[in-house]
Order: sequence, then structure tokens, then C-alpha cells
Amino acid sequence: MRKAWKGVPKPVRQVITLVVGGTLLVIGGLLVVLPGPFTLPFVFAGLLVLAGEFVWAQRFLDRARSEAKKADPRKLFKKKPPRENS
Repeated sequence: MRKAWKGVPKPVRQVITLVVGGTLLVIGGLLVVLPGPFTLPFVFAGLLVLAGEFVWAQRFLDRARSEAKKADPRKLFKKKPPRENS
């Protein structure tokens, strides 16, 4: 499969990759504002598809992965103490 994909001319590969990856990114972006789960998997899948063909997407995906590793999901639901009015 990979050999067949590499046999496709580079401009055609880039257009196909851009359409598929861009579509996944748009779906992920729409799910941010529309009600529905699974926002981030679509965004990461779009970046993964784009990173297969574009260097800029690979750098962005690497940065997103490193930031995701830093995130602590337990902190998202931690209640903050009430602030005092002074």
C-alpha cells in the first residue's frame, strides 16, 4: 500500500492529503462549537494525515503532542476556592 501511495505523483498526493486532512480538521473545529463529543480525535487525525506529507504539519503535531503530555486532566475538574471581595 505504501509503495503504491509513493508511486502517485507528489502534487496529486499533496492535494489528496490536504483535502482529507483539512476535512478532518474542519470537522474537529466544528465539533468545538457544535454539540457533540470527540473533538480532539478529529483534530489529531487531521494533523496526522497532513504530517504524512507536509513538514509544517509534522512540527505542529509534535508540538501538540508535547503540550498534550503536559496537560493534567485532573486539574480540569478541580474546583478553585472562592475569591474574597475586597
